[in-house]
Amino acid sequence: MDTLQGRADVLDVAEDWAREGRGVALATVVETWGSAPRPVGSHLVIDAAGDFAGSVSGGCVEGAVVAEAAEVIETGVPRILEFGVADDTAWRVGLSCGGRICVYVEKLA
Repeated sequence: MDTLQGRADVLDVAEDWAREGRGVALATVVETWGSAPRPVGSHLVIDAAGDFAGSVSGGCVEGAVVAEAAEVIETGVPRILEFGVADDTAWRVGLSCGGRICVYVEKLA
């Protein structure tokens, strides 16, 4: 129930920011493996200024997702990002819980 409420709030923020004319991207957890900090369907909304709301990993990879979202907002080209301890980025950005997540980042109109 708490997760559903949190999801609705993030989508409300995305809608508000889009109405305000901000460039907005939505990041969504689309797949998880093993112990993942957030379930499939979790959202992070990001604006062109780098403001964000929500969570896709409880803080483990949000910085990297925000950076990628800036490019998605600029180009309009969606991306799929994968994070986990097996990534070549494990020492910089990764999930300390040992799981893996796949995040889809898209620009909102």
